[in-house]
Amino acid sequence: MTVRNRVLILLSAVLALAAVAVASVLHASARADRRDQAQPGGPRVTSGTVTLTTPGRMVFRNLAWGPHRDELTSVPASDPSGPRTASGVKCLRFYAASGTGVCLQAVHGAMSDTYRALILDAHLKVKDRYDVPGIPSRARVSPTGHFAAWTAFVGGDSYAGTDFSTRAAIVDVRTGRLTPSLEAYRIVKDGRTYHAADVNFWGVTFARDDRTFYATLATKGRTYLVRGDLRRRTVTTLHTNVECPSLSPDGTRIAYKKRVPGLPKDAPWRLYVLDLRTMRETPLAESRSVDDQAVWRDARTLVYALAGDYGADLYEVPADGTGASRRVSTAAVSPAFVG
Repeated sequence: MTVRNRVLILLSAVLALAAVAVASVLHASARADRRDQAQPGGPRVTSGTVTLTTPGRMVFRNLAWGPHRDELTSVPASDPSGPRTASGVKCLRFYAASGTGVCLQAVHGAMSDTYRALILDAHLKVKDRYDVPGIPSRARVSPTGHFAAWTAFVGGDSYAGTDFSTRAAIVDVRTGRLTPSLEAYRIVKDGRTYHAADVNFWGVTFARDDRTFYATLATKGRTYLVRGDLRRRTVTTLHTNVECPSLSPDGTRIAYKKRVPGLPKDAPWRLYVLDLRTMRETPLAESRSVDDQAVWRDARTLVYALAGDYGADLYEVPADGTGASRRVSTAAVSPAFVG
């Protein structure tokens, strides 16, 4: 083969690669443009005022394509599929209680994204900002509104496998005192102080006493439900195979996702409820794998996200193991029942 032919082949390859790159950019640009346009048949979303103290409302991250995608949006809790009021505030993860909100955001940079946690007041005004060391995954606020927590992936990006690392933080929103990682707390396992290099925490949920919280602890390939004490800065293991706990309004039950043997490695969970008085587990009627920290709509019903056409949809299921799951809202995630 002559040098001239080799050069022509090289130029052809370069041009082909350039054409593929341009086509990819144009496709991504067109998809981004579509994401900014409301889709026929999708939820009706309009700008308006959203607060965290209006009675009987559900506030969540809107995933419907259009100009309000990713904004905190409000609907009547009694009509979660109804018209949406968008706030203009964008979050990746969100939760709220007693007029306090926590909003986990991406900060887009020229080379890469960084992340932060915003503490919001009842009118979604920013009270404080905190750096988040990785991709946000979970957020919670205590029932009193005095504490907020968040979890981020700092290595890996999925709970399904074992090759990941998380960082769970808690802040007293009244004083600004931040615990950047629950790894600073003393771990009590089987009645003894426990140390291990592979400890991870995620999925904080708070009790009403402004002292007690629950979370997931992972170590040596196993997960545990732990009860934490904010004053003593300790966590104590209570039960195995518990992830993303969510404490019931009366403080007696934990909803959580449990790994069930025989399920696919990328979808290994089923929803359960644990009675903290008897440690009895109840499997719920949702038969699909749920990778979410469920929310108690009330004492009888859990709400959670499953994959949907625009990212995720919200479903509900009875908390006592009866009934069946049903979809309550499309293109939505991170719900909080406020007011």
